[in-house]
Amino acid sequence: MKKKLISMLLTGVMAASLLAGCGGTAAPAAPAAPAAEAPAEEAPAEEAEEKVEEVAEDVEEAAEEVKEEAADAGSGELISVGFAQVGHESDWRTASTKSCQDVFSKENGYDLSFVDCDNDEAAQKEAVRSFIEQGVDYIIIDPIIATGWDTVLTECEDAGIPVIVIDRTIDDSDKYVSWVGSDFLTEGKAAGEWLKAYVDAQGIKEVNALIIQGTIGSSAQIGRTDGFQEIADREGWTVLDKQTGDFTEAGGQEVMESYCKSYAGKFNVVICENDNEAFGAMTAMDNAGVKYGPGNDVILISYDACTAGLKEVQAGKITADFECNPLAAPTVEGVIKTLESGGTPEAQILVPDNWYALKDAIVDFSVDGNAQKMIEVTDEVIEAQY
Repeated sequence: MKKKLISMLLTGVMAASLLAGCGGTAAPAAPAAPAAEAPAEEAPAEEAEEKVEEVAEDVEEAAEEVKEEAADAGSGELISVGFAQVGHESDWRTASTKSCQDVFSKENGYDLSFVDCDNDEAAQKEAVRSFIEQGVDYIIIDPIIATGWDTVLTECEDAGIPVIVIDRTIDDSDKYVSWVGSDFLTEGKAAGEWLKAYVDAQGIKEVNALIIQGTIGSSAQIGRTDGFQEIADREGWTVLDKQTGDFTEAGGQEVMESYCKSYAGKFNVVICENDNEAFGAMTAMDNAGVKYGPGNDVILISYDACTAGLKEVQAGKITADFECNPLAAPTVEGVIKTLESGGTPEAQILVPDNWYALKDAIVDFSVDGNAQKMIEVTDEVIEAQY
């Protein structure tokens, strides 16, 4: 606002200067009138010069105010944040990283130290220890696995640095202020309950499933596996095999290639614990001549519901996709603001998730007695997704 004011005032100075210049310039000579008839006129130059001085004084005062405000803004210290990210193994992870980098930017008042731990558990703990040495104000951790954290979190506590856990959970320590993420167990149950309703609607009497798990020991893998298995056990379905694809496309393809050889003609459901694994599984089934997707031999279920995943739903390849929202950073910032103001944030904060399918695969189902809503995948839905 001050800059705009200065601009306006400067415009006034220029106009007044021009006026003063015009007032001091001799006009073309006119025929002389008798002296007695000539009206007395005051030259406008003096008035213009006075106006210039007044506007210049206003500009100077406004400029000083802008300098003072800039100095006040510049003197505010940035809030330092250390973020130990799992890695870069999936589209979901890329979106999670970008969300944090966008929110915790210098423009927003933060100094972010980011470490991509490349799925290395030891490297992640060392990253946290480096944040302690740096003396950051807050530490964000997306834990690669759920255990082995108590010692390093105790070090954070001793250093007086609040820790916020996002996405995956920590099971062997409570030395963090908040966890922000999705309910993985509910995701797994939702996939199972949807499958129950879907096969009933399709008249499919027998379910023989193969599961491509995420990184073993991660809370996302544990929750999704256990949640689906609970429904499978209740319904008497056969789970032929479970192997990890480490949440990667290459891992998903490798596991599915093995499945296609070992269980050829024996399976009618494949569950991939993230979209990237599903992409790899699709390649392996394509190469093996296995038909999958709505109306075909194999029902393909995935998790994450990234943009690329929803495109495969729309293409009729993934039958249903269960979202895990990666955009936790704005909620994490809310936790930090609460702490900065002296408040106490909630210990657990769930980010909203949605379930997606094409119209013909949308069925009514419930999870733990709670009716679920599915969203039909359209161009508009894909455009709005992460």
